[in-house]
Amino acid sequence: MKRFAPGRWLVNGLSVILALFFVTPLMWFIFAPFDPTPNLSVQLPETFSLDNFQTVISNATAMRALLQNSVFISGSVMVLTAALAALAAYGLSRGNIPGRDILTTVLLLFSSVVTGTASMVPIFVLIYNLGLFNTYQGAILTLVGGALPTSIFIMRDFIDGIPKSYEEAAMVSGAGSLRIFRDIALPTLRPGVLVVAILAFVGAWGSFLIPLILIRNADMRPASVAFYQFYGDEGNPNIRAVAAYALLYTLPVLLLYLLVNARYGFRFFGGIKQ
Repeated sequence: MKRFAPGRWLVNGLSVILALFFVTPLMWFIFAPFDPTPNLSVQLPETFSLDNFQTVISNATAMRALLQNSVFISGSVMVLTAALAALAAYGLSRGNIPGRDILTTVLLLFSSVVTGTASMVPIFVLIYNLGLFNTYQGAILTLVGGALPTSIFIMRDFIDGIPKSYEEAAMVSGAGSLRIFRDIALPTLRPGVLVVAILAFVGAWGSFLIPLILIRNADMRPASVAFYQFYGDEGNPNIRAVAAYALLYTLPVLLLYLLVNARYGFRFFGGIKQ
């Protein structure tokens, strides 16, 4: 017979309470979009309806922001960040750069500042002087700049795990630096590239402050800013529309997770077996 363990029961009870604390908002997020008369409390709808979604879909600006602007901005940030991080990390890992470890640490610390609120004034001035204000390019480059330091730091760990003997053997065979990176390093770095790409996509998808400041045209703003379409002049939200739009806003990231999980199972490891 098992002993009664008060400590274990206490830990289990606290875990249940903590789980309920996080699950309660999620229950509202699931049920409110299908409730014809939702409010801020969690309740099971008496009748399930799709009228809230019809209200959102009929808003051309909000749907353009979700299906066009957010996809384009986040997809561009994902591709650019993954490509540049792979190249930069490979150079830091394999190149003879003095103080490269310190440089990597500085880049990581810099990532917490470049997209922060305090840095938005110089970023705005820089983007404006470059003629990129109120353009997709300005917002994309700013988001890429904020994501690159952390992405390079993550990618370098993957590259450091590749035995240099593989590249040395390719060099003896006459392969150049570009071919070594393309044929030897890059196939092995696929898990790392995927990790960086997903982090960059999710970060850009949820970014609010940068597109709000750098993109003034309502037709060009992403979905994270388009939520304002469903707020009144006094800041009162249309809960029906906000709930439905929030669910639609989450679906692309959820589908990306399911796609990657089905393909890789989130088993992110190097491609070379030791």
